[in-house]
Amino acid sequence: QVELVESGGGLVQPGGSLNLSCAASGFTVQSFVLNPVAWYRQAPGKERTLVASITSRVNTKNYADSVKGRFTISRDSAAKTVNLVMHNLKPEDTAVYFCNLRIGNRNYWGQGTQVTVSS
Repeated sequence: QVELVESGGGLVQPGGSLNLSCAASGFTVQSFVLNPVAWYRQAPGKERTLVASITSRVNTKNYADSVKGRFTISRDSAAKTVNLVMHNLKPEDTAVYFCNLRIGNRNYWGQGTQVTVSS
């Protein structure tokens, strides 16, 4: 059974940091390494939007303008995890964060982890 499980969310004050992790199981290492992975987020009443991604093969990293310079995405191929390090968090970063792995035309999603930025 293939599965993506996110962890690391929580409540943090503005200016704080969080490290999100997404563990992939049921996928081969090859399928995890050779396909694009990404983090998305969805705030209440809003659409799910792309936060950061790593393309396949050349591992190019892309970020939404709103998080550039604050968030860093990385992939640990051996551990089959995708991580998102978030610094200088703002209230507008509050959302449920989802991990995504795309294999061909199929998207795999985790269940999401809540990030709340509030004083």
